[in-house]
Order: sequence, then structure tokens, then C-alpha cells
Amino acid sequence: MAFSRNLSCFPGITLALAASIALIGCGQKEEPKPQAAAPAAVPAPAPAAPPPKPEVTVKLGHVAPMTGPQAHLGKDNENGAKLAVEELNAQALEIGGAKIKFELLVEDDGADPKQGTIVAQKLVDAKVNGVIGHLNSGTTIPASKLYADAGIPQISPSATNPKYTQQGFATAFRVMANDIQQGKVLGEFAAKQGVKTVAIIDDRSAYGQGLADEFKKAAETAGLKVVATEYTNDKATDFKAILTKIKSKKPDMVFYGGMDAQGGPLAKQMKELGLKAKFLGGDGVCTPEFMKLGGPATDGHYCSMPGVPLEKMAKGPAFKEKFVKKYNTEIQLYAPNVYDAVMVMADSMKRANSVEPAKYLPEVGKTSYEGVTAKIEFDEKGDLKGGAISLYQYKAGQLSYVETLGGGVVEAVKEAAQATGEAAKAVAGAAVDAAKEGTKAAAEAVKSTADATKAAVEKK
Repeated sequence: MAFSRNLSCFPGITLALAASIALIGCGQKEEPKPQAAAPAAVPAPAPAAPPPKPEVTVKLGHVAPMTGPQAHLGKDNENGAKLAVEELNAQALEIGGAKIKFELLVEDDGADPKQGTIVAQKLVDAKVNGVIGHLNSGTTIPASKLYADAGIPQISPSATNPKYTQQGFATAFRVMANDIQQGKVLGEFAAKQGVKTVAIIDDRSAYGQGLADEFKKAAETAGLKVVATEYTNDKATDFKAILTKIKSKKPDMVFYGGMDAQGGPLAKQMKELGLKAKFLGGDGVCTPEFMKLGGPATDGHYCSMPGVPLEKMAKGPAFKEKFVKKYNTEIQLYAPNVYDAVMVMADSMKRANSVEPAKYLPEVGKTSYEGVTAKIEFDEKGDLKGGAISLYQYKAGQLSYVETLGGGVVEAVKEAAQATGEAAKAVAGAAVDAAKEGTKAAAEAVKSTADATKAAVEKK
């Protein structure tokens, strides 16, 4: 048998084992087991994406009268601030390694000093990064101490009473001329109009009284005689009693220190009583609302505004166009100043590379910013350097520009004009020499002089 023959290959093997071997076959080798494939190479991990930059919300407080007789001015201010904030957010700014989003916290002080301190404390508690406001000097001054105690920078677009920056607070700034600058110009302007006697009325607010006091000083220095001084308040509507007393003094001019809500009716009642004196007021009555409330009685009267007219500023016309387009309304008064105040605060944060009040506050005082209303620089008190004042006359429901007095802007314009005139003479002289000599060198001298002239004017 085959099985028996195969046993000879395995002498002495047991039968059972032999049977097993027989199944394999004598001399047959076991097939090697297949080896497992080498594991595939694991790709190196991709470099980790940088963590997203943190986002920081910068809260700016804005305070103005949003209710009451001055609500139209408060809304005008708010619109100026909102426009600036929207433009800043569209820039996707990064400060201190974080993405910045500006948020406007709007508060209403009703032009009331007590309410002003209440909302100021509210903003302090909200830990705002800065404050734009308040509109009125009467609310700005008491609120400024709360901001100073908290170390929060405050830029007022419109508070003109000198006391605001005379308190010595390192946090207090303003972006328009103060009442000392404005009152002086108004007094000098009155004298230029041939006025000999004036009556003065103010609303006893910090703004109205402050401006009237400065006007009185300047008027008397210019040789004018103050024949009457009367007072009202910022809620009054009937002025016939005080105007009757003033009429008996026969002044050449009535000066009013206060806002348009009272100034308009006052001018109207002057005409009704037959008081033929000229009317002069400050920025508080240099508004469309004044002419609306006073009607035809405002025609021919005068007012002043800190700064140079928008249409005469490099950025003014463009600002006016986008403001009117966005809000479908004319600028009332301080919107451009509010816009500049927001931009100055943001610019200070960028230069400090921080939005923390303590860190960017020192940069506010170092500001040199080409704003809509002026080149903004502050003196050691926080007042605007070289504040110019512009005079306007009401004509047929419009403000007609008269002139600008004082201020670095005006001096710069005068210097530029003088430089241009002198340069023109130099060019003309060189041209004559070139014509006489007919030489290439003389012609080149003309060109060189013209180039130097152009550079000098551009530098101005």
C-alpha cells in the first residue's frame, strides 16, 4: 500500500503520527506565511492655522440734549458721531493686535446740568473708552469732573465756556474756539459795524453768560457803550418785557448770548416792538432753526461760528455732501465738530496702539490732525490752538458768509497769499531778465524760480 511505503521515511514513528505525516507527504515543506505589508507613511501634520485675532469693542459715550428745545441740535451732533463711527468700522482697524469695533452709547442730558452728571456717571459705570460731549457748557463742566476722576478722555465738540478747560483736568479737550476767542472777535466786529451803543441779553446758562461776559469786555475795550444788561433763561419764549426796557435805551445793537430756541423768538419780538437795533449772536443762534423761528425778522442780522466755513475747508464740501446724502437733512450746527472729535479720539488710540484710556490719553494732547473743521492741535489746557471765528449775516433764510477773523488758519492763508504774491514778482523779474538777455541760462533761472515758488506755496 502507498501508506505502508511512506512509513519507511519515518522509522520508529507511531501510527497516529505517521497517519498525520502521510497527509503532508514525505519530504514536503510547509509554505511560508505571507508577511504583512509595511504600514503606509503617515503625512506630516499641516502647520496649525494662526489663532484668530481677538475682537475688541470700543465704547464711545456721546451726550447731548436729545429732548427739549435743543433736541434738533442734539440729533445733529449724534448724526455727526454716527457717521464717524461707521466710517471707522468700515476701515477694519487693528489696534494693539486686536480687531476694533467702535460702538456709540448715546445719552440725553436735556441740556440740564443735574441730568448731565447723572448720565456721565452712567457712562463711567459702563466703562466707556472715551466721551464725545457734552453739547452745552452747562452740562459739560460738571460732568467733566466725573470723567476726570475716572481717567476717561473727554472731547467736547461745542462747549465753549473757558471754565471747562481752566479746571486743570488732563482729560478735558475741545475742538472749537472758546468764548474768550469768540467774544473778542464779536466785540471787535460790532465796533467795525459803526455801532456806538449796545444792549446785552443772556440766558444765564454757562454758555450764554460766558459768551455775553466776554463780548462785553471786548465791546468796552473797542470803545462801545453798554447801555443795558438783561437776563432771561433757556426755557423762555416771551421777551417783550425786557425788550421794552431795552427799546427805551435806543441801542444801536442787541447782543444775545444763548441758543436758537430763544434767539429766534427774541429777534421776531424785536421787530414786533419796533426795535430797530441790529441783532448779533454767537454760534448758538447761527442755525437754520433760528431763521425758522424768527422768520423774516432775522433778515440782515449777524451771528458767528468758530472755525472757517465748510465750503472754504479742504474736506468741508465732501463732508457736507455725504452728511446730507445719508441723513437727508441739512447740517444744523456742530455735526462737523462732533465728527472731528470722534476721529481725533480714534487717531489718538491708533498712535498709542491701545484703546485703554490711561494709555492713549497722553496722545490726545499731542494731536495734530487735519480735520473737517480745522487742523486740530491742543494747547496745554486742552483748548484748540488758533481758533478762527467766522461771521455770517442772515439773508433771505440763508446764512451769508461775511468774513473770518483770528486763528492760525487765517494767518496761514494770509502767509500763503503773501508768498504767492512775492513769488509772482520773482517770476516776473526773472522773465524780464530772460527776455533781455535771451540766454538759455536766464530761461532756466525762470523755471528754477517758478519751481521754488510752487514748492514754497505748497509748503504753506
